[in-house]
Amino acid sequence: MFVRRRLTLFAMTVAAAPLAVGACTAGPKSVVRHAEAAPPSVTVTPADRARDVPISAEVGTRVSNGKVTGVKLTDDKGRPVPAQAREDGSGWVPDRPLANSRTYTAEVTVAGDSGKTTTQKTTFTTMAKSTKPAVTSELYFQDNQTYGTAMPVVLGFDPPIPEQARADVQRRLFVKTDPPQPGAWSWMSDGKQAEYRAPDRWKPGTRISVRSALEGLPIGKEAIGDVDRVATARVGRQVSLDIDNTTKQMTVYQDGKVLRKLPVSLGKPSTPSSSGTMVIMEKHEHTTFDTRGEPDGGYVVDVDDAQRLTWGGEFIHSAPWSEGEQGYNNTSHGCTNVSAAGADWLMGVTQVGDLVTVKGTEVQLQPGNGFTAWNVSWNEFAKGSALPVPAGLKPTQSPTPHPGAVAGGSAPAPTPTRSNSGG
Repeated sequence: MFVRRRLTLFAMTVAAAPLAVGACTAGPKSVVRHAEAAPPSVTVTPADRARDVPISAEVGTRVSNGKVTGVKLTDDKGRPVPAQAREDGSGWVPDRPLANSRTYTAEVTVAGDSGKTTTQKTTFTTMAKSTKPAVTSELYFQDNQTYGTAMPVVLGFDPPIPEQARADVQRRLFVKTDPPQPGAWSWMSDGKQAEYRAPDRWKPGTRISVRSALEGLPIGKEAIGDVDRVATARVGRQVSLDIDNTTKQMTVYQDGKVLRKLPVSLGKPSTPSSSGTMVIMEKHEHTTFDTRGEPDGGYVVDVDDAQRLTWGGEFIHSAPWSEGEQGYNNTSHGCTNVSAAGADWLMGVTQVGDLVTVKGTEVQLQPGNGFTAWNVSWNEFAKGSALPVPAGLKPTQSPTPHPGAVAGGSAPAPTPTRSNSGG
């Protein structure tokens, strides 16, 4: 957090002297003097000679009567430290955390409205390696992947981030999209998970770059951030699944068109599937559901073509043992059962990040039980941000679009209890 001094600006006004006007005599020529533009000024943080500065520090700038035209940050050996400007111009963020117990110098040049320039220099020393415990973070967004159009950027925290520290953490979470599709972060009420999405699903072909720049960041009074995490991925084709408990059918859409319908068997009344809007989180050609030790468990079964929907253990997967019930009755432990052939075909169509809508079951999807950023309206999602969300960010399509609609413009703790209850 930057310490910023208030600047008191003095404006000098030069007034012309009153002009006496006579009937026959010409008075002296009036002299009009225009006030000169005030010279530029800038306040830079960290303050000069500051010590014990966190390694998450950035160069803060507060400018009057001009704009920043250059920032040069160097270490104590004179080597340049690459940094990127914040979009609002309030500071420059180093590309990687600073080193402990090192001295850095920042020179900020400002060009004034008057045409004059000024340079402000600050030298500061970072703190020794902290002995405070680190909050473990996990970025559920991998580098060099292709995701579906509903994929949110998800961060998990252990222990949870207290409410009073969320704004500071959120300011260090950066997402860039190409082409631009601005979005917002939203926190789960317990502070275990933050998710980022745009008002509408991503456009196919969008490139998304993420940086969680938390290493060394003070989090409250008792903890610091663990490490910086970065990833860049792209958005693939638009695919969505609509699962209806009434009809016991799954409708598969691609780019707004129906590809295929598959009969399903959902969770039986004692272990119902969750209704809501979720996202495919993981895909496994082969996995094992082991429910020993769980309240309604006690079985171990190998399954093929499994796609995770919730942390609680709901999957779409191949279930040759229930093919006679699919389309008619619910027999699973909460999963969506499809035929072996149907599950194999589905694995070749879907991507992690595809939207899945389940409706008509006995229970509702709980916030944070998976990637649940799309299970609420945009307005509700934006309320979860710890920082102001631009008022102009609005969906370009209906608030409750059909699952097959073409995209418009725009977790639990890091070691979550990943139940493989399945069935």
